[in-house]
Formats: sequence, structure tokens, C-alpha cells
Amino acid sequence: MNGSSSSDQSVQSLVERLAKVEHFRSLGQSDLETIVLAGRTQSFSKGSILFFEGEPCAGMFVLLGGRVYLRKGGSAGQDMILAVVEPVIMFNEVAVLDGGPNPVSAVAAEDCLVWRIGYEAFQALLQRLPLIGLSLLRVLARRNRLLLEQYEILTRPVMARLAKLLLELSQHGCIPIDRHAYPLEELANRIATVPEVISRTLNLLRVQGGIAFDRQQITILSAQKLADLARS
Repeated sequence: MNGSSSSDQSVQSLVERLAKVEHFRSLGQSDLETIVLAGRTQSFSKGSILFFEGEPCAGMFVLLGGRVYLRKGGSAGQDMILAVVEPVIMFNEVAVLDGGPNPVSAVAAEDCLVWRIGYEAFQALLQRLPLIGLSLLRVLARRNRLLLEQYEILTRPVMARLAKLLLELSQHGCIPIDRHAYPLEELANRIATVPEVISRTLNLLRVQGGIAFDRQQITILSAQKLADLARS
């Protein structure tokens, strides 16, 4: 971890930003100030590891700027991107709730700024502000449903998984997909496969008339065709 502390974030600015976090929306100004002062901000450069899966609890984070990948290691050594975190989203809640190890690894997809609170400080907050715990339970319940849906998706063929991902990244065919932002490796990590399989599947989709691509971007030619494949 190579994050650097930042001291130039005013309390009021952080209060305004943390107030947008789903878990904190029901809290008042004074409670939000208490939360802000219990943690600290850190900046991470692109490619930095915020924390590793399996290591002792690194605390809970709120992404204030940039993007973060949450990655899970597979039994065959293939990492999968479980989620792409964007502002203003909280992550690593499970570890601060039960005190266990980090369930995933977090990697800075680009330069980013986070607010972080350690396990003991968070437990003290729960004692003082029990509404946070209730809000966390609701959010975690929804995320559990999403994980079950994701598991169901991963049982489908690679063609179906890739078609669904391309539709999501292109906003259902409305915008081209930047291949520099989404190289083969990242596409593979998103759907638990390898870059070689992604390359072959992209070529198949092109032959079928669903997409066109060059070194710069992927363009959806038939969103309906991809939608049909995604349901297969």
C-alpha cells in the first residue's frame, strides 16, 4: 500500500461528500462531522493496491475521486473483477463489521482519493450511531442479491457473458467502447476468463455482425443481437 495522507480536505467539504453515501444519508450535520473526524483521507496512484484479499482488516473506505477495482482471486489463479467502484461509494464494509480479513483486493484503476476509517474507530461509531449499522445491513442485503445474480450469470457461456458486458459498457450500444480503457485483460477479469478467450469471442461476434472493432474501440452494430446472445 503506498497511499499518502492528505490534510487539505476541510471537514465541511468531507461532510458534504460523505452525506451522499447511502449509509450516511439519514444522519445530521453533527453526526457526519463525527464520522469525518474518525477517519482520514488518502490518495493512491493508478495501479496501487489499497489492500489485499485475505490480509487483516484494512478498514472501511469511501471513494471520493477516481475508480477502484474490487478483485477476487480464483482457485485457478485467475483474478476476477467483482465490482468497479466509483464516487461516492463505500467498500470493504464486511471486514469492519466482523473484524475478519479483507474479503477482496482493492486496486486503484486510476489516480484516486479515498476516505478511510479503521476497524476499532468504526466499531466505536456503531456504538454511538446505531443507524449506521441498520443502513449497512440493508445495503449488504441488496449486494448479496446482486452477488447471487452474478453467480447465475457466471454459469452461462463466455459468449453470453461477454455480450452482456459489452452492452453494459456501451450503454446498450449507444457509445463505443474505448479499448485503451477496457483492454482484453480487464474484459477477461470482468467475466472470469482469460484474454485469449476474449479475443476469440470478439472475433466471433464480429463475424456474426454484432460488433465491429479496431485497435481503438469496439462499436456495437446490433444491440439486439448481443441482447439475444446475453440471454442464451
